[in-house]
Amino acid sequence: MFSDVVCPWCYIGVTRFERAAAAVTLSTGTEIEVTLRSYQLDPDAQSSGEPLVDALGAKFGGPEQVAAMVERVRAAGRPDGLDFDFQSAVAANTYDAHRLLTWTAAHAGAGAQGDLAHELWRAHFVEGADVADHDTLAARAALVGLDAERVDEVLASGVAGDEVTMQREAAHDLDIRSVPTFVIDNRWMITGAQPQDAIERALRELVTAEQ
Repeated sequence: MFSDVVCPWCYIGVTRFERAAAAVTLSTGTEIEVTLRSYQLDPDAQSSGEPLVDALGAKFGGPEQVAAMVERVRAAGRPDGLDFDFQSAVAANTYDAHRLLTWTAAHAGAGAQGDLAHELWRAHFVEGADVADHDTLAARAALVGLDAERVDEVLASGVAGDEVTMQREAAHDLDIRSVPTFVIDNRWMITGAQPQDAIERALRELVTAEQ
């Protein structure tokens, strides 16, 4: 899954995808694992603590447009149990978050990476934490059981930076222009935060085709 931790539709999309995948696994016995790949929506974003609604207003045309966008996201996430608080969120560059997520997948597995991603989405969209801040990243990593000393070393260095760049290039090669985008078995794509039942149907069809 190509995604960004400051993308609300990614938070909604992965929640639906994971639930659909769990249902398909339960009924078919086929394990479906989700691994996150980096896609920075705004690689040049500044991490200055600016309120997210202000940053969005400057980018998309003002407070009225932002209010409409926020309401669409909140309405979409509510049935999935996701409560977005855009008023508390702060704009952030996600490069270091992506480095940490990439390192986590390599050293602790896709499950730990997914848990960390959920913590970062929650930190950004629910709790108003700065997901560019190393203390925030380290605290969330600790919540999912990652070694604090190793995490500090990763954040203080350039570890996994090359991998993040490679993932960005892979997205470009696949002509991915928006997130979330799910690439399944390197052959099929599901783009956007699709309804859970639609994802489940697609996954069942793919599982059947592979049998």
